[in-house]
Amino acid sequence: MSQTLIARPPPRSSAMLIYVALIVGSVIMLLPFLWMLSTSLKQPSEIFVYPPQWFPKQVQWGNYLSAWTALPFNLFYRNSLVVSVIGTLFEVLTSSLAAFAFTRLRFPARDKLFLLYLATLMIPSQVTLIPSFIIIRYLGWYNTFAALIVPTAFSAFSTFLLRQYYRGIPMELDEAARMDGASSWRIWWQVIVPLSAPALSAVVIFSFLGKWNAFLWPLMVTKTMDMRTLPVGLSMFQGQYNTQWHLLMAGAIIALAPALLVYIVGQKWVVQAVNLSGGALSFNPVFCTGLMRIAEAADQARGHAGKHQQSKVDKVLAHGASGFAMQYNTVVVFGREPREMTQ
Repeated sequence: MSQTLIARPPPRSSAMLIYVALIVGSVIMLLPFLWMLSTSLKQPSEIFVYPPQWFPKQVQWGNYLSAWTALPFNLFYRNSLVVSVIGTLFEVLTSSLAAFAFTRLRFPARDKLFLLYLATLMIPSQVTLIPSFIIIRYLGWYNTFAALIVPTAFSAFSTFLLRQYYRGIPMELDEAARMDGASSWRIWWQVIVPLSAPALSAVVIFSFLGKWNAFLWPLMVTKTMDMRTLPVGLSMFQGQYNTQWHLLMAGAIIALAPALLVYIVGQKWVVQAVNLSGGALSFNPVFCTGLMRIAEAADQARGHAGKHQQSKVDKVLAHGASGFAMQYNTVVVFGREPREMTQ
């Protein structure tokens, strides 16, 4: 017997209004970036003319070379890449393990501990700035990469996002893996992590962008030019009495390129992870129907199998459920979920 799921498109008039609103919002959001690009290509005398000119009379491509050579941008880029990449890897690792413990393991006061950890989001970062700086000085990490990376390697927001996503993964996969002798570490690495690609990708993007654009903390814990990051380096174009706006905007464009590339590559993963983090995966009709079919097959197989074959049957079915969930996630993430799906 076949079952067809059809997604009905919105009315044409409502869709047109949505598109118009999105276009207007996109233009408003893009205007500052277009003005930044225009300013980076102007001469200093053209920046504050009235009425404003969007297109320079003569394009000054040399502003980018001047901005790169005026300050050691190669060092700034190196420091930002090291801090962003390594810090992101640490944050993804710690957040994923914490989310796994808060959802898949049972221990006393688990939910209370999670709420306490989540409550740290309500504390402004400026409140913990001085205590964190004192700890860094006490540990001897001032003006080192450890001061830039370690304090940002833990995130309550990333843990919350991954925890919400993990709650949508059926516990039957964990139980089948434990029956096959898998430990908690192996379940996390071979079951949960492969099924969490959208959420992990979203955490990577959020974490990378946050660390790439961080300004206040790198400014406080570094003092030499060879340890500055890009946002701190860009502030050096602003003097006490004047600001080199054309070089500042050119430097901002240079600094924006990697972050923009990361977001363009992973924007679909971000949207999918946010949609599924509230448990939507477990309530999706296509996903639930597939798991129900697997569960029915499991009951029938266990009924015909002997006692010595039970573990083998559970292992095969666990692999089948894991493969189905991974295939479903891949289809949804890349935007190729069909409007009609016959089973």
